[in-house]
Parts: sequence; structure tokens; C-alpha cells
Amino acid sequence: LARIPKLYETENIPLKDKIIHMHFFIGGCDWYIAEYSPEENLFWGYAILNGDTENAEWGYISFRELRELVVGPGIEVDRDLWWEPKPAEKIPGISK
Repeated sequence: LARIPKLYETENIPLKDKIIHMHFFIGGCDWYIAEYSPEENLFWGYAILNGDTENAEWGYISFRELRELVVGPGIEVDRDLWWEPKPAEKIPGISK
């Protein structure tokens, strides 16, 4: 988390060029993280819920809520341990 830019630090970078530092997922839902506020426990990034790329959007994502999201016994949001930071434009599903 310490390597992720703080909220608003990448404000002047075009969305397509923002570096996505983390990826969380569950089922057909994906959260791509570009910024983080440790004080507020809040991410800023791109969310695709239930595979719906038409209504996916950039916005704030509560880290607490991601950790608490459980859809069944042993089924919770996972962090992509093999994720390599890359620009948003290199990620399928993220609209520019």
C-alpha cells in the first residue's frame, strides 16, 4: 500500500495513463486501484461490477468494504497476487 500514490497525486495524469497498482476481484467483479488514502482507508480506481463494462466507472472504493464483502462461506474478495502495475489503457474492460 505504501507504493500506491496518495489520493489526488495522479490527478493531472490522463485516465488512460494512470498506473493501476492493485487488482481485487470476486466472481464477475473487478476493482483496479490507482490511488490510496491510508488515513481514510479509501482507494480511487476503476470498478467493473458483475462484468458490466457499460456501467463501469472511475471512483472511490472503500478498502474496509472490500475486506468485509463475503458472498458465501469462504468466498470473499481476493487480491491478485500476480498483478504487475500497468497503465489503465493496457487493461481490457477499462474504458478510457
